[in-house]
Amino acid sequence: MLSVQDLAQAAADLAATRSRADKVGRLAQLLRGADAADIGTAARWCTGEAASHSLGIGPAQVRAALATPAATRPSLTLAQATAQLYAVAGISGSGAKARRAETLAALFAQATDAEQRYLARLLLGELRQGALESLVLDAVAAAFDIPVGCVRRAQMLRGDVAEVAGIARTEGRPGLDALRLQLFRPVLPMLAQPAADLDAALTQLPRPILEYKLDGARVQIHKQGDSVQVYSRQGNAVTAAVPELVDAVAALPARELVLDGETLAVAADGRPLPFQTTMRRFGRHSDDATLRAALPLRVFCFDCLAIEGETLIDAPTHRRHAALTEALPPALVIPRLAAPTPAAAAAFLQAALDAGHEGLMAKDPAAPYAAGGRGSHWLKIKQAHTLDLVVLAAEWGSGRRSGRLSNLHLGCRDGAGGYLMLGKTFKGLTDKLLDWQTQALLEREIGRDGPVVHVRPELVVEIAFNELQQSRQYPAGLALRFARVRGYRRDKSAAEADHIDSVRALFARQLAYREAADDTPLSAAAGA
Repeated sequence: MLSVQDLAQAAADLAATRSRADKVGRLAQLLRGADAADIGTAARWCTGEAASHSLGIGPAQVRAALATPAATRPSLTLAQATAQLYAVAGISGSGAKARRAETLAALFAQATDAEQRYLARLLLGELRQGALESLVLDAVAAAFDIPVGCVRRAQMLRGDVAEVAGIARTEGRPGLDALRLQLFRPVLPMLAQPAADLDAALTQLPRPILEYKLDGARVQIHKQGDSVQVYSRQGNAVTAAVPELVDAVAALPARELVLDGETLAVAADGRPLPFQTTMRRFGRHSDDATLRAALPLRVFCFDCLAIEGETLIDAPTHRRHAALTEALPPALVIPRLAAPTPAAAAAFLQAALDAGHEGLMAKDPAAPYAAGGRGSHWLKIKQAHTLDLVVLAAEWGSGRRSGRLSNLHLGCRDGAGGYLMLGKTFKGLTDKLLDWQTQALLEREIGRDGPVVHVRPELVVEIAFNELQQSRQYPAGLALRFARVRGYRRDKSAAEADHIDSVRALFARQLAYREAADDTPLSAAAGA
């Protein structure tokens, strides 16, 4: 039986450990010592979550409980603490506030000072122990000698680290492998890794399946007979807000389906509207006929996870795509191109951009459906903007980059002989470029501030980025989003770097497009 002290000590050990392998080992040790009754809660607490749902315990209540005199000796078990936390959450009615405070104080009175501080951080979501869900899943695998892939597959299907840990503890690998997709229980989504550009994606996946990349809302649609439910990327039910999707899938001949796709709002000419506009449809708990008329949604499915009782998550991409095209009409399937030549891929990318979409997805035709972005079986290729910026400073790297200057401080010309910082990036730097960059920057060093080396503003670097966003952090009021290094412009001097006026003009065009997209549909509806 685990105690709260066990969890508090493990949290302290994890916070003091930098090595991922050591963190996994420490977590595995803790989980291995948990009995069947405790392991689910222990696994969840190790991710920094106190419960599977909100307990309704706020900062003021926690601060008041911390004023309770602490116990002198540890005696509080994990089961006792969990029961009392759920008891606090269940108190309602007349005098609930006082009774909740009394119950929480009674819990804290059983805890030592260290245990109180641990419980407080847990309840406030402030544990800083570096134990993300992925580490806990790896620890479950290590604790019970189960392949990591089996544990991650189970987590994808159940979405509950406590349940997965419990099955691993009591049933081992056979219990996890026996899990199947359940209708109306959303599966965790498979994610994509960014690719620098189309050429990089085709190098990594030489004969991929290409699809349009839409700037919409990810949806998972479950159908059984006449019942259709739609879930968001986070697994929340959004069915009532998207009746167009329900109607489209309900009309399909298949009796059982689980579909993965994207929905987006479209303008009168059928072109996609920005993501922020689409999300206005998801801010309602029920259908709004006026908003639906102003911002109609379309759905484009790109994966079939189950059909007529057959689970397809373990099947290769090309098999799932075949099932998708058999079950859905072309209008509901995302545009796709298999095994393209480089020229055909470039033309397909241009067609996606011309249609108003973000870019492309490149997918490994042999890959199974697996939650998360590990393995890079899906790559996203977006249209990137570029700016030629001046390196103002750099920070010493860590880990593999120790001893080399890595994170670049980037600025544009301000028109008065100075520079305005727009952001930082360490992405896109190869080992060879890091070595050259370190030497070149140290030759231009003018001062240091902790890990930051300030340099003469002489080197110009081409930076790709997805968009500009407003920022209070930088004097220009703008910052780069998803910036990465394309390469140094050794043919350019700092005087030829991009000017702040150009940057502001780019942001203005970006903003004007969004505002026009936001306003047009509703204005048209009002006029009608």
